[in-house]
Amino acid sequence: MPVRMSYHSSLGGFDFLGLRKSPTGAVEIVYDDGVKRRMIWRVQSKVRDSLIDEALSRAVNQPRVLAAMYSELKRRSISIEAVAV
Repeated sequence: MPVRMSYHSSLGGFDFLGLRKSPTGAVEIVYDDGVKRRMIWRVQSKVRDSLIDEALSRAVNQPRVLAAMYSELKRRSISIEAVAV
């Protein structure tokens, strides 16, 4: 399991990114904007936990968290699949 399991924006926003294991054992990324949007992706790539940790830590502290998350994951060649949007 990843080093950290939840990431909150240090910019004072309500954005939240989290990691969890699904009942099947797959690693999933959860995004919640604190108001109305909750999205879930399954991590498809076999990567070190530290890479996911680094990507999500950087993304959550950007003004546009989702765009930053996609960019950070792509930069590290981590593929994801939408589970619930």
